[in-house]
Amino acid sequence: MPGAKERELKRRISSVQNTKKITRAMELIAATRVVKAMQRANEAKPYAEQITNVIENLAAGGAEADHPLLREAESVDNVGFVIISSDRGLAGAYNGQVIKAGERQVMAAQTDGADYTLFLIGKKAGDYFRFRNYRIEAHYEGMSDTPAYADARRVANEVMQAFTEGSIDRVELIYTEFLTMGSQKVTVRRFLPLEDTETMAEMGSGDQSALASFEFEPSAEGVLASLLPRYVEARLFGALLESAASEHASRQRAMKAATDNAEELIVKLSRDMNQARQDAITTEIMEIVGGAEALGEDRGSDEDLLLDFLVPDHLFPDHPDQHEHHRS
Repeated sequence: MPGAKERELKRRISSVQNTKKITRAMELIAATRVVKAMQRANEAKPYAEQITNVIENLAAGGAEADHPLLREAESVDNVGFVIISSDRGLAGAYNGQVIKAGERQVMAAQTDGADYTLFLIGKKAGDYFRFRNYRIEAHYEGMSDTPAYADARRVANEVMQAFTEGSIDRVELIYTEFLTMGSQKVTVRRFLPLEDTETMAEMGSGDQSALASFEFEPSAEGVLASLLPRYVEARLFGALLESAASEHASRQRAMKAATDNAEELIVKLSRDMNQARQDAITTEIMEIVGGAEALGEDRGSDEDLLLDFLVPDHLFPDHPDQHEHHRS
């Protein structure tokens, strides 16, 4: 029967093999989901690019809008932070990096004498900041895996409402930007207020002549003002899609690393089990050899006693020991 150490190693190998099956399955699922997330992000880019081009063209054409989303505060007393994390873990450093970046920005705002307002997306960010007793204005779950445009609109409307009411002077968006399958970067961007029309005209790629053949009703300024909220929604939706793709890519890498580690651990445990089996066999052989030698020694002594019992000394009168006995 195998020894206790060998049985324990067998149980550990079986457990690691089961874990390997799970991590391998999660790796394949994440690989499928990251492709879909990348496709959704690419499909959403034309809309965001088009609405950006229209706004830049309007700004280049001289349209000006006195919109609350363009308001620059004289002094920043409260900074809002929109932090995008995930609802599920097992994604490597994905959540930790974006949460730490958000916490650094909050501490920087407090160092500058400003208060903070948190809009958290994802269960992980909510759990982290709630456990550390941060004040949370709003927390959203159930949208990080496959975000919809309606989700982005709901969050953007609440953020825009707080900004237009004046309770927040500036809003920063903190999310993970998807670069490639193997590279993602935590990004901190200004979300609100939006750049004014002069900055849009100077920094953007708007074409003034592009509006020559268009007539606007009621006016170019009215169209620009109505497009600004849609622009905010599109920016947030793009950040949600990139964060989802980054989450799945990070989870795929993490599960692949876990699978590789499980394979290495199985090899190591198998070697230890083989060594334990060899040690047990060697021990059993040594015990058998030792027992055989001890049995051989005991058998020789028993044969001498049996010979003395069966063949008494008086049957051999010429035996030296017998003569010595008579003389005494």
